[in-house]
Amino acid sequence: MVTRQSKTIRTLRLVLPATSANLGAAFDAAALAFSLYLRVSATSAETFSITASGRDAEICGAMQDHLILTTYQEILQSEHKPVVPLSLQIQNEIPIGKGCGSSAAARLSGIALANHFGHLRWPEERIIGEAAFREHHPDNAAACWMGGLAIARMSSARETQVVQITPKGKWPLLIAVPDASLSTEQARRVLPQQYSRADVVTNIQNSMLLLAAFTRREPNLLKTALDDRVHQPYRATLCPLLPALQPRVGSNGIVGVALSGAGPSVLIFVDPKANLPATKLRLRRYLDEQNLAAELMQTDISKHGVRLSGSAADRHRASTRRP
Repeated sequence: MVTRQSKTIRTLRLVLPATSANLGAAFDAAALAFSLYLRVSATSAETFSITASGRDAEICGAMQDHLILTTYQEILQSEHKPVVPLSLQIQNEIPIGKGCGSSAAARLSGIALANHFGHLRWPEERIIGEAAFREHHPDNAAACWMGGLAIARMSSARETQVVQITPKGKWPLLIAVPDASLSTEQARRVLPQQYSRADVVTNIQNSMLLLAAFTRREPNLLKTALDDRVHQPYRATLCPLLPALQPRVGSNGIVGVALSGAGPSVLIFVDPKANLPATKLRLRRYLDEQNLAAELMQTDISKHGVRLSGSAADRHRASTRRP
């Protein structure tokens, strides 16, 4: 049941980073937050409304099947709380449906809004766990909420174990974003049900090297650490940017390449010592030569996760953070 607003108008503002999950060999286990953001300002109102700007504004502003509002209402209804109508102002920088964590950011927004306006007082572990349950994997949700590099494991339906690591040093990034989107469901359908022992062992070894690369500030390890045998080889036909960009690793300042999430976008790690604009220009020319259309977005690792502000935000923040 939707209720009219209370006499006290309440507002919550959220800033959530984009994320790249899977990270080569770290399939469904690790994700990076990066500096593209979903900004949501929600105010209690008489009726639901949305004003959207920025990237994919038409999608962000469509009331029907809106992921933020749907999640918000489902959480409150499941907790037997009144549904307070909200006026949303959305400013989006995250490509939608391109493997950059847009759905995790939207779901976390809805859960955070339900936690705030429904006075649920959920701790961050439950917020991340609820988002992971709805996403069917924990890595994006963990990185979006915590920032930096998140290592995540689903221990049960709505429980996750999360470790946040702040990568040492600077990690300049390029995101190659194609025009077409790719659903996670479609990307998962091409994966096999079984793998050889050799492939599994290689992925375990490489995922350990990936952790070492970030904690020891050794980008030279990424060429090996991002080598994957579990998901990227099977998704390459759906994500043509990946096989086109992988041979560029080791040249022109590129130290690593991996699918961003389930694709089709590709995450490109640039040597901190390289000239990032020059690297971007060379890649632009290369993609044009290959007749591959893609936007190259320049960014870096976001060391901070979700940010909350607004009326009663201090109380909300205290209710979601670990004691």
